[in-house]
Amino acid sequence: MSVLTRNIPRICVQASQTVAARSIHSSTNTNRAAALAERPDTRVTATLIPGDGVGPELVYSVQEVFKAAGVPVDWESYFFSEVNPTLSAPLDDVAHSISKNRVALKGILATPDYSHTGELQTLNMKLRNALDLYANVVHVKSLPGIKCRHSNIDCVIIREQTEGEYSALEHESVRGVVECLKIVTAKKSQRIAKFAFDYAIKNNRKKVTAVHKANIMKLGDGLFLRSCEEMAKLYPNIEFEKMIVDNCTMQMVSNPQQFDVMVTPNLYGNIVDNIASGLVGGAGVVSGSSYSAECVVFEPGARHTFSEAVGKNVANPTAMLLCSSKLLRHVNLNSYSEMIRNAVEKVLKDGKIKTKDIGGQNSTQEFTYAVISNLDLPKA
Repeated sequence: MSVLTRNIPRICVQASQTVAARSIHSSTNTNRAAALAERPDTRVTATLIPGDGVGPELVYSVQEVFKAAGVPVDWESYFFSEVNPTLSAPLDDVAHSISKNRVALKGILATPDYSHTGELQTLNMKLRNALDLYANVVHVKSLPGIKCRHSNIDCVIIREQTEGEYSALEHESVRGVVECLKIVTAKKSQRIAKFAFDYAIKNNRKKVTAVHKANIMKLGDGLFLRSCEEMAKLYPNIEFEKMIVDNCTMQMVSNPQQFDVMVTPNLYGNIVDNIASGLVGGAGVVSGSSYSAECVVFEPGARHTFSEAVGKNVANPTAMLLCSSKLLRHVNLNSYSEMIRNAVEKVLKDGKIKTKDIGGQNSTQEFTYAVISNLDLPKA
């Protein structure tokens, strides 16, 4: 017993030295593993809406990447569709799930030419109104490895998407004469203008451009433009300019580098989104998100279901993977977010695996496996 008592200090010193030595050699891996540790108290539940067209295939790609990376996200999945109304989950159930989880990943919903119920509002519009998803944000940026006519594009298009031409208020007053109402309110115009300037401040942007047609629609677009001008006075450090929408589309295709943050009414934003997406590689590579005061829905930036490619394993999952990366950053899983984004960018930059839309011949599955093989997973 006395021998044991005399040796206790020496044993303690040796143990501490051993632990210190081990920590020196394994500190990097330990820190990375700790940053990505999957713990029950850090798991996040998100609503998942695969959408129509190739949406389910793209969502499956995201799920495979999440599984390989060990991302602590649990999905609450809903089939939500206007072209398959009998199989679709009720709007109230989907809206409740997103309100509860506060975050969702959504594929594009196809809108049929004719409504089955005779309603003018589409399912997309109903979901936006139910959740008040008033701000659609599309970050259009040149990606490495994708050759386009223009390079170094980096602009953000912020679109008001709860009023304007998408108000679904139209009627045939007499045979052959249709009246379609465009609703513009000061409250919502000021709200989207404030969102755009706040976004510019938070993301170190220098300029906000208001896109309008106030020279023709003097009252409606005039109100939107005045709201933006008044809001600009509260942000003296942010440069403000206004641009007529037809001139804006020409400027987008001739000199897109001049734009930083753009704020638009509903219809103009949809048009500018698609033009800008085409400049950097198409609908398959641009991610977007829709914000309310309480929740956010991440979805591709260009609204194309690519229905002709269903089941052919040719769709580009880049946009959906980038959406998932933004979702992870939004819920403060930054390490996973960066891991997935870096893997996607590395695959694009290497240029060995490309889907058809960006000049390659590889499949959706092959692109997904390439992303998985480039994940920078922590070593055990």
